[in-house]
Amino acid sequence: SRGLGDVYKRQGFKMDIKEVKANAREKMKGFCNVCKICDGIFCSGKVPGMGGTGTGESFKISYLKLKNIKVVMRTLHNVTEPKMNIELFGQKLSFPCLGAPITGTKFNMGGGVTEEEYCHDVIKGAVDAGTIGMIGDTGDPTCYEFGLKAIKENNGMGIAIIKPRSNEEIIKRIRMAEEAGAIAVGVDVDGAGLVTMKLFGQPVGPKSFEDLKELVNSTKLPFIVKGILSVDEAKLCAEAGVNTIVVSNHGGRVLAETLAPCDVLEEIVEAVGDKINVLVDGSVREGVDILKYLALGAKGVLVGRPLIWGSIGGREEGVKTIFDTLRNQLNQAMILTGTADANSVEKRIIVK
Repeated sequence: SRGLGDVYKRQGFKMDIKEVKANAREKMKGFCNVCKICDGIFCSGKVPGMGGTGTGESFKISYLKLKNIKVVMRTLHNVTEPKMNIELFGQKLSFPCLGAPITGTKFNMGGGVTEEEYCHDVIKGAVDAGTIGMIGDTGDPTCYEFGLKAIKENNGMGIAIIKPRSNEEIIKRIRMAEEAGAIAVGVDVDGAGLVTMKLFGQPVGPKSFEDLKELVNSTKLPFIVKGILSVDEAKLCAEAGVNTIVVSNHGGRVLAETLAPCDVLEEIVEAVGDKINVLVDGSVREGVDILKYLALGAKGVLVGRPLIWGSIGGREEGVKTIFDTLRNQLNQAMILTGTADANSVEKRIIVK
């Protein structure tokens, strides 16, 4: 069934973010508690599941480091209607926030929605909110196939992110994405040590510079590398012709005690931001989190976990509600910091 989102649509009113979360909490017991403070404590070590690997420290530190960046409120200015649109991959987005690639509704999320339903919700919900969703890849091939189906049904308005398999296998999946009309493709290289792939018996691993160049040259679509946490690897991506990198530690789900994205984002942008697009993910829970990342130099952010809540708690309409809420919160944060344009956010609005 189409579920709660359709019920709300038929009754002619929008879903409320609190109800989306309450519905998700009820359906995700044991996998995600939809905590009021999403700091990675409840779900520590739950991989597969929703938590961070090992003790969960990499998840926790990403949350804490971002939380400890504060914004400076300014109200003596004339910014009343901030410009929130950005352009990315040849598309105009309503605000600088995209859906992150996520798979595994059954073994990661508790099965509150099927993989096909989740892919539909994220891609269509993003389109409805004026932005772009990404699909992911995992050991179960139907997950990627359902994602491509959702992209095709939405006129190609979606991005396919593939696990760091052999180049032959990646290129095979790139061709599938091209056929579905995807606007961009990429690899989440930080999935090189992912436990869930090992459980499915499917090898993944690091990529050499030559591997990366081969992948970039295998397609005319913009190529994305997700999972960069160092300046030297950001420079390698730029040299290889990568269109966009995502500064990310894979939600703290692959390596314990690694850096938080906000630890390295600023220096990565300084090194390659004039050559390639730099996006970032990690602990985006409110619109002000987006603003913090923009102030550190990111062109945009990816949001993941809240979209899971949106899909399970309200299907397609729930996902749109998550995006709309983040956009409204970002708008308010921009007004209250005197930020006129999401494409040009001054570092002076934050204090580390």
